[in-house]
Parts: sequence; C-alpha cells; structure tokens
Amino acid sequence: MAKLYFRYGAMNCGKSTALLQVAHNYKEKDRTIVLLKPSIDKKGDNCVVSRIGIKREVDYLITPEESIIEVIKDRLNELDCILVDEVQFMKEKQIDDLFLITKHYDIPVICYGLRNDFRTELFEGSKRLFELADEYQEMETICSCGKKARFNARMVNGEYTDVGDQVVIDGTASVIYEPLCGKCYLEKVKKLEIDKPKVKKL
Repeated sequence: MAKLYFRYGAMNCGKSTALLQVAHNYKEKDRTIVLLKPSIDKKGDNCVVSRIGIKREVDYLITPEESIIEVIKDRLNELDCILVDEVQFMKEKQIDDLFLITKHYDIPVICYGLRNDFRTELFEGSKRLFELADEYQEMETICSCGKKARFNARMVNGEYTDVGDQVVIDGTASVIYEPLCGKCYLEKVKKLEIDKPKVKKL
C-alpha cells in the first residue's frame, strides 16, 4: 500500500531542492509524476523554485476551494507518484484527498512544507499531515547562531514581528523570513532576555 509522506523543516532547509531532485529521479526512471502546489504561493508563479537557482513548472496550481482528486482524476490511473510543494498552504480537505489517493489508488504522495508559521503555530495543511501521514522526515537547517533552526521568524522592513496575517509570501510587501532556533526566536522576536546558566565555582 502506498504511503503519504511529509518532509518538513524551517525556511532554507532545502525542501524545494529536495522535491526537484525527487522529480528528476522519477523522470530519469521514465516514471510518471504530477507536481502540485497551492495557488496562494505566488513565489515563482507557476513554478517550484529552489533557492539555489533550479526550477520546474508545476502541473497544477491548486486553489483553496478545489478537490485535488477532481483536478487530477483523469490521470490517476497513470501516475507513479504525486509531489506537493508548499503543502502547509493546503486545506484540511485537500490533505484528506492526498491520504485517500495513497490508500484507494495506491499512489505514493510526497509532501514538502513548513511545520509552523512565524507565530510558531501549525499551518492547517501541516497539522492535518501530522494527523494522517504515514511517515515524517524533518529536514534540518541552522540558525545564525549555529544551532538547529526550528522556527520561522518574520521580518517586515528589517524588524522582527509576531503579528499580522498568517500567510504573507516571502519577498513580498517588504517581508522576509529567517530560520531561528528556539532561544534566538525568544530573544529576537519575543524580546526576552535569556540569562546564560551560571557556572558553579568549585
């Protein structure tokens, strides 16, 4: 039975690059895939774009109202795999569609996306994937301090913020994101002063 995979991580962990590599591998083996991404992700327009400069056009841009099964129903009998970029922006019902595809149509689905938003809260699509996915894989990147980054800090005009709409695409409206570890997130975004542990003298 095919599986639903969720490969997640903070910004800049190489999710899109990994997806494009998987797509290339399937193509090299003469296998048939479809590549999906939510239409709300305007970055790259109708392409998946990696930060290292490679890109690939998606087969379908999925709007929030669409059923994924309805969109790709005419191709379900020919597919070897479905790849989904920026899956955190998918709706719960669309994740349900992906799960159904793996179990009813026996097609593996590999999803790539963020776990949580700039306020540390789960995205709708990510939450549902944690409830349904057969396998999870965290893709790691590092904070500027050198520790493992788990959070996505939003900067507007160069200032950290934890207020605003959940979805504002990177590079638009003077918004950029930075991957941070928990300590740096608390210090930079929440403005908390965290004392270093005192070393006991012998």
